[in-house]
Amino acid sequence: MEYNTTRSKLLMPEYGRNVQKMIEYLVTVDDREKRLKQAEIIIELMGTLNPHLKTIEDYKHKLWDHLFQMTDFNLDVDAPYPCPTPEAIFKKPEVLPYPQENFRHRHLGKNIQVLLERAMKEENEETRQGLTQAIGYYMKLAYANWHKEPVHDDMIKNELAEISGGKLVYETGGYRVHFDNNRNFKQRNNNNNNNRNFKGNQGGQGGGQRNFRDRDNQGGGYGGNNYNKNRKFKNKNK
Repeated sequence: MEYNTTRSKLLMPEYGRNVQKMIEYLVTVDDREKRLKQAEIIIELMGTLNPHLKTIEDYKHKLWDHLFQMTDFNLDVDAPYPCPTPEAIFKKPEVLPYPQENFRHRHLGKNIQVLLERAMKEENEETRQGLTQAIGYYMKLAYANWHKEPVHDDMIKNELAEISGGKLVYETGGYRVHFDNNRNFKQRNNNNNNNRNFKGNQGGQGGGQRNFRDRDNQGGGYGGNNYNKNRKFKNKNK
């Protein structure tokens, strides 16, 4: 019995141990033409074991790269694609530079800087004031989401004047952001009460319809049982 501790390292687990054994045998084949045919069979098997690779454009190229990689780039065959180099396969991506910016009002986010620059460059006073009001409303939303509490218009006015250098003046009394901790709880209770009342009304209507049907079934039409009795009495008199 073979144990994993005595086996060779599994290079690509997605293809399994049997495919790796076949590739290890493929390297030992001396006949070049036979080695190429067996390599093509292994490529077809690798594609069957991983059908999701077929959705990739030119997936055969990727399978051949995996085959070369599993042979430690020592497979000598006339493949339709050139053998890749270890440097190209294991090349590390370039490190992305992390933006280092000292922004004091982080609860407003970085986009507020773009909005401020756009508003301060506006020459039309009416459009500029409209942008200022929109920025103030955005600051209210950001503050409420960050601090989980309401904010006063004067605070937004002072803070906007500070970060814009006094160039933008927010007019109080515009858009209002209401914050209520119990809002979701109240809405949920109201919905539950409405659902219960609706079901109760349906039950009342259904009960009334059942009573109406039962009352009709007791006597039939035209007076119920009294009509039937009178009908029999008239027949006897006749």
